[in-house]
Amino acid sequence: MNHSDLDPTFYRSAAEAAAAPPERLAYVVAFDRAAQKPDALSVIDVDPGSATYGRVVGWTEVPHLGNELHHFGWNACSSALKHEGHQIEGLARRYLIVPGLRSSRLYVFDTQPDPRQPTLSKIVDSSELAAKAGYSRPHTLHCGPDGVFMTCLGGADGSDGPGGIALLDHGTFDVLRQWETDRGPQYLAYDAWWHLNQNTLISSEWGTPAMIEDGLNPELLLANKYGHAIHFWDLSTGRHQQRVDLGEQYQMALELRPSHDPDAAWGFVGVVISTEDLSASVWRWHRDGGVWAVDKVITIPAEPADPDLLPPALKPFGAVPPLVTDIDLSVDDTYLYISCWGTGELKQFDVRDPADPKETGSVRLGGIVGHTAHPSAPNQPLAGGPQMVEISRNGRRVYVTNSLYGAWDDQFYPDGVGAWMAVMRIDPDGGMTIDESFFPHDEDFRGLRVHQVRLQGGDASSDSYCYR
Repeated sequence: MNHSDLDPTFYRSAAEAAAAPPERLAYVVAFDRAAQKPDALSVIDVDPGSATYGRVVGWTEVPHLGNELHHFGWNACSSALKHEGHQIEGLARRYLIVPGLRSSRLYVFDTQPDPRQPTLSKIVDSSELAAKAGYSRPHTLHCGPDGVFMTCLGGADGSDGPGGIALLDHGTFDVLRQWETDRGPQYLAYDAWWHLNQNTLISSEWGTPAMIEDGLNPELLLANKYGHAIHFWDLSTGRHQQRVDLGEQYQMALELRPSHDPDAAWGFVGVVISTEDLSASVWRWHRDGGVWAVDKVITIPAEPADPDLLPPALKPFGAVPPLVTDIDLSVDDTYLYISCWGTGELKQFDVRDPADPKETGSVRLGGIVGHTAHPSAPNQPLAGGPQMVEISRNGRRVYVTNSLYGAWDDQFYPDGVGAWMAVMRIDPDGGMTIDESFFPHDEDFRGLRVHQVRLQGGDASSDSYCYR
């Protein structure tokens, strides 16, 4: 087909994505923890030359209460270029599919014709997800070459497992089926990503809905019952191939960030906490002969703290765990960003040698003890911490929001978590600074909490590329 007919935001390579025009808008989900007001998809102006830079310029509510809109993503992206002859005429990065983590509904927003005013175009009910895929509690989605992969924490009943992946049509948004054809030992679910040219999907583990929806369960944590393994699958057949256990003390192996190089066979997974010493860690998966192996490459220790300053769950330990709840890898595979939601720190590591990362930058905002203020409002202590992390395609901007998950917010920040968003300006040679002119918070988001960010035209965690 004529490549001029393709959506211009379907990038053949990571380099092409980085060279494309920069994002001018960011889409951010906002939710009401009390379930008394509708959740919404908000639109933020992120064009520094705009008179409304850093302000909410669009707001579209959903018609039901109690969804807790969470991770979301595009209906289609650069991975559509994977298959020669694949039917992609008319396919575009146009719709945002937004799951409700508590309601199991899927909301589909159309970002055209006015990207600042998305319209709700379809709702997929929880009953369809359960009936056609056998899943509930949709958590994370990625657009694949022939559909949308939606990871789900729960089975059809909504509280137990196994969790797994539902496959959606990326044009009609209908639930097609359960993706797995042979799940092997996999039971807990969280994220899923892939190496397209390796025909390999990787999945990670958190817990069943009953294990996570009321907060972190100390008994389950200390018994090492949360997820601590990652799984490797045949991408084309949905068959489980290998389970790699990180060690039961490494609790909650969550975010997966594969290399953006289509010929690479490595990536990173973040671990929230070790029950041995409250540290957090990042691990690298890679090929080792004919099998996959995983090695710990970054350890972030807990920080000692006055017990009087800690929430009840942490008082016995006299320390603040980093709580690494998100990681993100720049499109050029140069920098890895790590959000330490407990200590309120965002770390930057040079990972050009993925087996030997080097820390190159750090900023602090919020934190359980520090409550570090934004430089534009130095007298306003912040709760929460850098949590969801999103990187612009050219690697020069890193966006963060501060809410993790409603029940966990309340547990670790019992005085309230508020809502805020910040952007870091990145030095290409390493290091970062907080943009003092960008700070949408509380009232900008109408009192709702904010979670994931998606950038107009794609971002570092929304696309997989097919060509070098």
